[in-house]
Formats: sequence, C-alpha cells, structure tokens
Amino acid sequence: MNSLFSNKYYLCYVAIRVLISLAATALAVSVGWHIYQATGNPVDLALVALAQVLPTWLFFIISGWVSDNFSRRTVIQVCLALNGLVYLTLASTMQGGDFDTDTVLGLLFIYGCARAFYFPAMQSTLPVIVDKSILTRAVSNASTIWTVAMTAGPLVGGILLAWLDFGVYWLLGGLMLLALVFGAMLPPMKTEQKGGRSMHDLTLGIRFVWRNPLVFPSISLDLFIIVTGSVMTLLPIYAADILHLGPEGLGFLRAMPALGSVVSGIIIERFGHGRAAGRSLYVALLGFSLSILVFALSEMLWLSLLALFFYGFADMVSVIIRSSITHLATPDHLRGRVNAVNALFIVSSNELGDFRAGLAAGLMGVVPAAVVGSLCAFAVVAVSYWRSPTLRNLQKIDDIKTDE
Repeated sequence: MNSLFSNKYYLCYVAIRVLISLAATALAVSVGWHIYQATGNPVDLALVALAQVLPTWLFFIISGWVSDNFSRRTVIQVCLALNGLVYLTLASTMQGGDFDTDTVLGLLFIYGCARAFYFPAMQSTLPVIVDKSILTRAVSNASTIWTVAMTAGPLVGGILLAWLDFGVYWLLGGLMLLALVFGAMLPPMKTEQKGGRSMHDLTLGIRFVWRNPLVFPSISLDLFIIVTGSVMTLLPIYAADILHLGPEGLGFLRAMPALGSVVSGIIIERFGHGRAAGRSLYVALLGFSLSILVFALSEMLWLSLLALFFYGFADMVSVIIRSSITHLATPDHLRGRVNAVNALFIVSSNELGDFRAGLAAGLMGVVPAAVVGSLCAFAVVAVSYWRSPTLRNLQKIDDIKTDE
C-alpha cells in the first residue's frame, strides 16, 4: 500500500480519474434530468447516449495509434481541456433553461470525441507508472478510489442540481481545470514503437484482442451484458414516474451502484480474487442480472436502492477482473491500441445499453423494458459460460503472462 501511495505519478493518475469521474457522473445526472424535464420523451435520453458513443466508434483505431505514438501525457491534457470547454459551453448554452436540444447533443458529441482519445491514453498509463509486481493491487486500489468518486458524483450532482440547476455545469468546468494541473505532473510516456502508420500497424490492437483467449471473451461479455441489461438511463424515469422522487432522490439512485462497487472493491483488495477468478466472474454476473430484475419490478425505494447496490457490487467484480486481464496480457507497445478496442467495448456497452433501454422504454414502457433487459442479461451469461472455457477456468489472475 505504501509503495503505491508514495508514487507521485500514481497519485496524479488517481486524482485525474477521480475528477473525471466526479464530473462525468454529475453530468449524467444533470443532462439526463434537464433533457427529460424539457421534453418528457425517453427517446431523447437514448439520443444523449448515442451522441456520446458515436465518436468512440468513429475514432477507436486512430485514438489507439495516437496513444501509442505520441506522449500520453499530452493526449490526456488535450482531452481534459476539451472536456472543460464542453462543460463551460453547456453552462453558457443552457443558462436560464431555454436551450436547444440539438445544440446540447452536438456538445455531447464533442465530449465523446475527447473521451475517445482520453480513455486509451489513460488506461495505458497505470502499467507504466507502477511495477508489474503490484499492478493487480494498483488496479484494485485505483478502481475502488474511482468508484468512491462515482458514489459521490451522482449524489453531489443531484444536490448541486437542486441548488444550482443549470449553474452546475460551471462547476464541472472548474473540476477539469484542476484535472489539467495533475495531468501536467504525469510523465510523457511515449512508447518505443515496433511499426509505422500502415493499416497493419493501426489494426494490431484489434488482432491482438481477437486472438487472445482471455481478453476478447472478457470484454465481449461485458459489452453484451451491459447492452442488454443496463438500467442507468432509465433512472430519471423511475425517479420521477414510479418512485416519485425529485433530483435529490435521483442522485441517491445514481449513487447506489457506485457505493456497491466501493464495497466490492474493498473486499477484493482485502481478500483477492480467490483461486477461481473465472468462475467468480460468472457468479457475480448472475447476481448482476438478478439485481436488474429486482429493480425493474420494485416500487419501493429501499428495495430499489438495495437492488442498485448489488448491481454495482457485481459490476465491480467484473471491472477488476477484466482490467487485470487486459493490463497483464498486453505488451506496452500495444497498450494504446488494445485499450482503444477496450474503450470501444466499454463505451459502446454503456451508451448502447442506455440507447437500447431508452428506446425500449419508449416503445413498450419502462418496466417491461427493464424486465426484458434482465432476462437477456441472464442469457448472455449462460452463452458466454458455455463458449469461453479458458475464461471460465481461469484461476489466479497474477499468473497471466504477457502475450507478445
């Protein structure tokens, strides 16, 4: 523990992730609430998700190559500055409540562009700034601290939304300015490349992910279970129409998955992944699917909060195991490109899950949409368990060898 927190680069890394998480989760609460209150249309929530995920699809090959060929510190700083500009422009555009939805969607698209380049650069940082012998512990610690921020973000975002309304976006812009200070303290982290700019070099990350028997099954499992089962974009509807809550209540709903993640991360940090990490992953995702079903059918606040807590608890198990697999299996000269593919899967899962949920809620109603999502999530776990024997039988994560 001491060796981690005496590492100034690790502290800067954690600080940036905390600030990004606080801002991003507060943004999700604020934009979701403002859009739904302005239009009353669940499909608009789906468009908010789509606007943010499109850049990742468009740029994932280029963003990974940029991360592997330029200073990752510079890439991170540019993305943080662009995020801050988007927050400040949102504050100016939405001030007073008379805003154009298309303009907001356009700004969220720019925000998505910054995230498309930020994610592979930031994800490639941790294995460089900490020793391999403590990498798994660093992943667990960083993930736990990150989810503390995710716990605070929605809760604080809901409170600030009630107090400041549209002024909350000015504060988010300030957080990005602070993140830029920490970004300047990171090492340059430019890798020594083994190739050039050909299409072959640009797509090395895709080929690596595809042929690795652990990386591809683990990240594709996350993609499909979140796409089919995610309920996060439905929370403003559940808060307003089913549980009859205000913005503060929405903040509590958004915070519960992150709180569950924190508890899960602390337990894994204390006791480890166990001797059967693969089976632990599948057990956790069965619990994840069950939590969606309970939340979908609940009309009681305490039960909804409990279901969302276990939703986050199970998801954190998946996050730590998948992140550790990707970090340990990937050589440094491919980290940017592999993490760009990973970003494509993660961002696509979150935003496509939101898009699917919002669209389904608009077509069939919010409760049926959430119930169907939970049943699909159960099916994804069953199919993946059957089709991925190497992941299913994975024992100790620390024994994974780097695949050159």
